[in-house]
Parts: sequence; structure tokens; C-alpha cells
Amino acid sequence: MQWTSLNELREKYLSFFETKGHLRLPSFPLVPINDKSLLLINSGMAPMKKYFTGEEIPPRNRVTTCQKCIRTPDLDRVGHTARHGTYFEMLGNFSFGDYFKEEAIPWAWEFLTEWLEIPGELLWPSIYENDEEAFEIWNKKIGVPAERIVRLGKADNFWEHGSGPCGPCSEIYFDRGIKYGCGSPDCKPGCDCDRFMEIWNNVFSQFNNDGQGNYTELAQKNIDTGMGLERLACVMQGVDNLFEVDTVRKILNTVCSIAGKEYGVNAKDDISIRVVTDHIRSATFMICDGVIPSNEGRGYVLRRILRRACRFGKLLGINRAFLCELCEVVIGENIGAYPELGEKKAYILKVIATEEERFDATIDAGLSILSGIIKDAEEAGKTVISGEDCFRLYDTYGFPLDITREIVEEKGLSIDEDTFTALMKEQKDRARAARGNVGGWDEGSKKMLAELPKTEFCGYELLSAEAKVLAILNENNESVTELSEGDFTLVLDRTPFYGEGGGQVGDVGIMTSDGANIQVTDTKKTDGVYLHICTLRDGSLKVGDTLTATVEESDRRATMRCHSACHLLQAALRQVLGNHVEQAGSYVNRDHVRFDFTHFAALTAEEIAKVEAIVNAHILAGEPITMTEMPIDEAKKLGAMALFGEKYGKIVRVVRMGEFSTEFCGGTHLSNTASIGLFKITSEASVAAGVRRIEAATGNAVLEILASQQKLINDTASELKAQNPSDLQKRAAQLQGELHAMKKEIESLNAKLASTKLASILDSAVEVGSVRLITATLNDMQPDAARSLADEIKATYPNAVAVLALATPDKLNFQAVAGKDAVSAGAHAGKLVGAVAAVTGGKGGGRPDNAMAGGADRAKIADALASAEATLLGMLK
Repeated sequence: MQWTSLNELREKYLSFFETKGHLRLPSFPLVPINDKSLLLINSGMAPMKKYFTGEEIPPRNRVTTCQKCIRTPDLDRVGHTARHGTYFEMLGNFSFGDYFKEEAIPWAWEFLTEWLEIPGELLWPSIYENDEEAFEIWNKKIGVPAERIVRLGKADNFWEHGSGPCGPCSEIYFDRGIKYGCGSPDCKPGCDCDRFMEIWNNVFSQFNNDGQGNYTELAQKNIDTGMGLERLACVMQGVDNLFEVDTVRKILNTVCSIAGKEYGVNAKDDISIRVVTDHIRSATFMICDGVIPSNEGRGYVLRRILRRACRFGKLLGINRAFLCELCEVVIGENIGAYPELGEKKAYILKVIATEEERFDATIDAGLSILSGIIKDAEEAGKTVISGEDCFRLYDTYGFPLDITREIVEEKGLSIDEDTFTALMKEQKDRARAARGNVGGWDEGSKKMLAELPKTEFCGYELLSAEAKVLAILNENNESVTELSEGDFTLVLDRTPFYGEGGGQVGDVGIMTSDGANIQVTDTKKTDGVYLHICTLRDGSLKVGDTLTATVEESDRRATMRCHSACHLLQAALRQVLGNHVEQAGSYVNRDHVRFDFTHFAALTAEEIAKVEAIVNAHILAGEPITMTEMPIDEAKKLGAMALFGEKYGKIVRVVRMGEFSTEFCGGTHLSNTASIGLFKITSEASVAAGVRRIEAATGNAVLEILASQQKLINDTASELKAQNPSDLQKRAAQLQGELHAMKKEIESLNAKLASTKLASILDSAVEVGSVRLITATLNDMQPDAARSLADEIKATYPNAVAVLALATPDKLNFQAVAGKDAVSAGAHAGKLVGAVAAVTGGKGGGRPDNAMAGGADRAKIADALASAEATLLGMLK
């Protein structure tokens, strides 16, 4: 048994099971695909559920993986112990109706004792108390002495979750030695001490539980193996916990280096060091797998983790942005197994930097408010912080509740979580109510639609087709058999009308029959049933009628231009910004393209121009657009881009545009990029944290934009008296020069005016202590001239203080200045002008030597200026 790195252990395990006929699959993303029961993948088996339940056929009956996992139920405990962590990797080998105990148990032993060379005498198997089959394999086939095979009860060694497949477990424990034990002569696996560490768990899924405690044998028995990679590394590296494992320790050491701390010296610092170390691992992998910080769902989990890392960094004395430095280490330690970390490095760093910057901007204010809340509670003898205060910190300052809870508990107090939860629910209910009811179907109509066969879509090849009426829903969404007027929804057996989906709007057009003329204003679809939103122009219609459905060709072609351009846009964005760009939403109709994508910074004018140029280059190249249905594995080999989190069947439709863009897509497209005509980006903006939006136009819409801009140019040229539009820049520069010359002339005149005025107002100066006070009302003098006058007084007369009232028909302002000697004597222009303005009902202030204030009551100007002497006298030393 020799020291082995974590990365080498991962590779050894996967390679071993490949020699046993297993298909090595890459780790599934941390974001569950088509599984709403989980926020984040939390076990190696979680992504395999669909194979165990029979919902999907696995790519092979034997599979092995190393799965990234996130668990956050014990988030508050992370750092306080060395056992808890949020991110870990789970090694697994799975059998879907193939091998069972006779193979799974010996393979586990072979890997541990032969491939890793762990001494057999240090390994203790456990079995379910009644599993004689497993006992015989361990004892007779492997040769483990009976006294080292521990029988445990249902709570420890039987896996089940309600009704459904279940079965006994067989775990393998590693004996860490007497020094970790409790001293009991009967110490063995199952004891609460730290001597025996579970490193392998074989779950034998062989029974079906009917939910009433009755168990029957499954026809297809499965194997689900789980082994924590970090835990195995602890054994192979002879360390006590995951924070000591080589790849994790390197992150921890970097935290210590940044903070100027030494791990193991101060228990309080060690907590913070472990929190930051763990959380940056989780955050890096979550962002790489598409999670974006937000206030809901998995995005909120990420935000809590990042903000908790920031807060504990501050507790270590780190008062600058530092998480990106740690992220670089995480990527460096894991890029070999997860190359996507390198591909998305720039994006991951940008997300972390942005979130850290945002939290840093609010944390000090939030901490100050929370400190005040705690202080008030302590002074009032309260032990519970109100839910209202906690909610305000969350809603206004972005303080996750767990950070508030930790800080409060450090002070020996608690929080009113029930009220906080109630306020959160109220907020969500208000948002839900604001969105309104978008369904609109009564239960009868829903049932009827569910029973209808899926509509055959023939619109890829045809724009007109005969169809049979299967259902009619009137304007109240009630099912009827016939209709003679009004708006209604129509379901056909087949249709050329594209139903809204994949970001593309539904088709419009007409339907005709011998007895009806129908206008189709929109098309939607639900569970494969196409819903045509219609208005009956004349005649009547009944279920069973045959009609001709015709899509409006010009509308469809305009929409296809936008949809095909959208594909080119995504490919161009990835080329210019990086492969982290992924579609976050889209909407295409006949007039414009709206494309949302993951990126954490506004695009520069140069980047926008570059993206636009790339798209137009591929339009001008006239590249063929092909649409092909193929098996999903074949599509993936082509490099086809899939929408993150979208569910696809075994057969997918792939849209290719030359060699530039290849995507999964069920929408309608042109046959050649040249048919797009032109492409113009009209706007770029943020729509959410980490999500940008580009809006663009194609075809005739671009010509309309160009015509509008040309008209604006012509009109502007006319207004500026330019002989023709090409002279605009020259004319604008000329006007700028004239304005600059005029401005200099005005400044010169203001200076002369100020000098002239200065002589007259100096006569009004009075001695106040050791300084001279000058007050004056400057009626209708321009602000620039008044400032020049005040600046001249301050510069020329060091012991002078001046308060000037600037009175125009529209407003009243006060300007105060104090020379350097006057300031040394105690004069403060900011305080003085504030007191003077207050006499008129105004307010203001500023620096000791220069300040401004606004006034209100013009009738009190004289009183205000007269008050300056007494105020100034009170300031002087």
C-alpha cells in the first residue's frame, strides 16, 4: 500500500472497471437533467435513476463513473468539523440487470487488495444481518474470517426509500488503527468511534417493497456501488480528513498564504480556512456546470456558498477580492479529469469576480446594520432576532439567512425563522399572483386534450395540407362539436403550422373548407397536440370536417430568416467571447431575433461589431443549411450543441450551417444562409446576473433600420447646415471649435466681470475676529462667474471668508469660501453656508475652504447674509 494521489486513484478505479467490461461515462453535470426532485446531483446513483427505473435504456448494462456531487444539508457545519464538506466525488460501478453479488463483491476486494495493495487484514466487510448469500461469498469465496464479517441491521445495511426497488448492502471498512478507537475490546464496524472508516458500499437491489412491508424478488437485479473518492484518498495518503488530501490541501495552503495564517495554530482560524477551501471547490464546479448566482433554487445555493466564503475570508483578515486566485488552484488541480474547467475558465472567474464584488459592496453595510440589531436586542434583554429584521437583511442587502444565523449564534442569540419563512412565502405569493393565470383551460378541456392523439407536423416539407378537425374549443376554452362565429382553438390530425416552441413563434395563416373561412392568428402546442388560435371569418365548422390549412409564406420565411440567423449568432458569440457562452433563452419572430446567453460582462462596441461581421460573412458566403434526423449519439459526435437541461429523445433533429454551426433544433429554417439577407444587432443589455441579451434584425427589417438611420443623418446634416451628409463630421468638428472658442471667451468675460464686482463688494467687508467677512447678493450673475469671483477672493485674501447669494429668477444658491489663514483660524465654509441657507429654508454644506448650498425663501436673503457674522464668530478659535 503506497501513497497515491487523488487524481491517480480516480483513474485507477475507472480503468479497473473498464477491464471488467464496464463503459466509462463522464460525470453527469451537477444540474440534474429532467429530474425535478433534486436541486443538485448528490450521489453517484442519482443520474442513473432513469436506468434503474426502466425509464431509459442505459448505453450498456455495465457502467462506471466518477460523479461530481454537492450536498448542502449540513452547510452550517462545514468548517466547524473536518468531516463536513459540500463538494465531493463519488466513484461508482453499476449493473443494470447484468452481474450481481457473485461478481460485485470479489471485484471490490480485488481492486482494494490487488490494484491498491491495501492489506486484507485491514479491511472489514459488513453485511445485512440476514444476507447469507453475501456472507458465503465473503467467507468462502474471498476467504475473510467469519469474525471479521460484521452483521448489521436494517438501519445500517438495507437500502430502501418508500415503496419500490430495495435491497441489502455490503460495506467495506478500513481499520485506521487502535489510536483512533474507543478502547473497547468489542470495537468493530458499527462502533461510533473513528477507528473504522467505511470506504465502499455495494447496494444489492434485489427486492420490491409494496409499501406495506412485503418484499418480493425482482426479476432484474441491479448493483449500485458508491465509494467516496476523497475518503479513499484519505486511506491511501494516510491523512485524517478530506482537507488533508493532496488536491484539497493545495487549495487550503493557498487560502493560508493569502490570509497570512498557518493551519492548525488557531482553532477559530481553522474553521474559516476550511469553509473557504470547501466552498471554492463547490462554487467552481457549480458555475462550470451552468449554475448562476441568484435568489432562487440552485442559484441561491451557489450564492450562499460564495457569500459564505467571502464572509469567512474577511474573518481571516482578507480585505480584498481573493476567490479568483483560489479558483485558479481548483481548476489547476482538476483540469485533467474535467477539461471543461479549462474551456470555461474565463467565464467561471468572471462569475466569481462579479459575485464577490457585488457582495463586497453590500456586506459592510449589512454587517453594520446586523451589529446594530444585535446590540439593540442585547440591550433590550432579547435572545431572538426578529424575522422581519432577518428578511430585510436578505431582501435589501442580499444577506443569506445562514450568514445572519451564524453571526447571531456567535453572539449566543437565535433568529425567528418562522416569521422569516412566512415573509419569504408572502413575497413569492405576490410574485406568483402578479404573473397571473396563464393556463386558462378548464379541467374538462384539459382532459379532452390529454386524450387526443399527437398532431402530425408536416410543416418542414409543406406550407399547405389537408387535415381533419379533431376538436374545437370555443372562446371560453370549452369543448364544442361545432361553431358558427367568434374566436376559438382548433385541433387537427395533421398540420403544416409550426407550434410555438424552441424560441420560435407559432405560424399564422388561413384554413378553408367548403363551409368555412378561418384566420389563424397563432399556433401553440402542448404535449404534442397543436393548438391553432383562430377566428371564424364566415361559415361554420364542426368536428370531423376536412379543411385545407395554409401557412402565410411571407411570415414563415421572415421567421426562418431570424431563426437561422439566431444559430449563426450563437456560433459567432462563442467564437468572439469563448465557449462558456450558452443559450439561456431565445425568441424569434418575423421582425427580430432576441437571444439570451451566459456571459458576465457587457459586450464592448468592438465585440458587437466583430460578432455582427462574422454573422454577415457567413450570410454572404451562401452556406448550405441542412436539417437531418439522426440518433442522439451520432449528433453528439458531430459536435452538435444542445440546449442545457433540455430533454431530447433517441432521435434528434440536427441543423447544420456549413461548417460553422451545428445545433439540435426542432424549428424551421432556410435552405441557405444567403437567404437571411442581412443581419444587424440593435441592442445588447443585461437581463439577469450572468445573462446578457442581444436583439437583432434580419432581411427587410435591416433595410428599414438603415433607411431610418439615413433619414436621421440627412435631417441632422440639414439642421447643422452641412452641404451634404458626408460633410457632417467636418461640420460637427467646426461647430465644436466654435463652441470651445465661445466658452473661452465667456470664461474671460466672467473673470473680468468678477474682477469688476470684486472691487465693489470688498467695500462691504467687516472684521470678525482675525478674519474679514465679505457678504454680497449677486443678482443674475452666471454660476461660472460667481465661482470665479469666489475663487479669486480665496486666492487673493488668505484671511477672508466670503458668503455670496446667487439669486436668479429660477433658483437661489449660496456660495461660501474661506482663505487658508481663515481656515486655520477656525472658519469652515461648509458649516457656515449650511447655517446661512437654513435661514431661507434651504440646506447644503461642503469642505472647510469651499462649499455650496441651496436656498428657498428669496425674501430672507438679507437676513440670511446678516446671520453669517454671528455664525462665523462662533467658529473662530
